[in-house]
Order: sequence, then structure tokens, then C-alpha cells
Amino acid sequence: MPDTLNLLFLCTGNSCRSQMAEGWARYLGGRHVRVESAGIEAHGKNPRAIAIMTEAGIDISGQESSIVDQGMLDRADLVVTVCGHADEQCPVMPSDTRKLHWPLSDPAKATGTESGIMQAFKGTRDEVERRVRHLLADEGIVPLDGGH
Repeated sequence: MPDTLNLLFLCTGNSCRSQMAEGWARYLGGRHVRVESAGIEAHGKNPRAIAIMTEAGIDISGQESSIVDQGMLDRADLVVTVCGHADEQCPVMPSDTRKLHWPLSDPAKATGTESGIMQAFKGTRDEVERRVRHLLADEGIVPLDGGH
């Protein structure tokens, strides 16, 4: 295994789920990971995603909402798609790049009260954290019960 795992989280718009995954991977993996996130499109950062991650002690406000490019794919050891659209539309990757798919629900599509919508964001945040922790443990980056 390389000293550093190069991760790319890919979503439709790079505004919520992939941003959360980037934040968790950077926080939990520290110097052992190089993390990027991108979208098939760039929808800008979602203020609710920023708020719910801040609540967990992780500041993702400085991350960019960007469109995936070939350089990102070339740098990645592992690409994780976090929605069905990104999985279906994922660009061709180098043959030695691994790919995982996490079918996460989109909290940005939640409707109802503000409290209910934020609960949807919290549920996605917590699921992303769980998946990132397991991924980093599986990759030998941090023990499952370790990290932050």
C-alpha cells in the first residue's frame, strides 16, 4: 500500500454527499490520505451540508465545488461514487484505479420542516462518516475504533 491513499469522491453536483465524504476522509485519515471531491456538474456548496458538518466539528466551508477532470481521475487510487447518477456517468478511469459505489440518499431533496430537512442532512452525514471510517480501516489507514 502506498504511504498516502489518493481518494476521489464523486457525486452529481459536488454540493452535499461528496463534500461530506471529503471532509470526513480528510479529518479521519489525516496525513495518510489525499482527498478530492468533484461532481459530474458543479452545483456550488450546500449551506446545510456546511452547517451539519460544522456541528460535527468539521469545517468544509473552504472546500470547492468542482467538476471532475482527467487529472483528478489520474491521481486517484480509489474513486468512490456516492450517488447513482455519478456511478452511471462516471468517466473512464485509468485501469489501475479502483472504484466503489455508495448509494447514499440525497439530503438536498428532503422536504418538510427545516428541522426535518436538517435531520435528513444529519442522517446522511452520519452514514458518510460510518462508511469513511470503514473504508479507511479496510485500507489500513486507521483502525476502525481509532481515528478522531
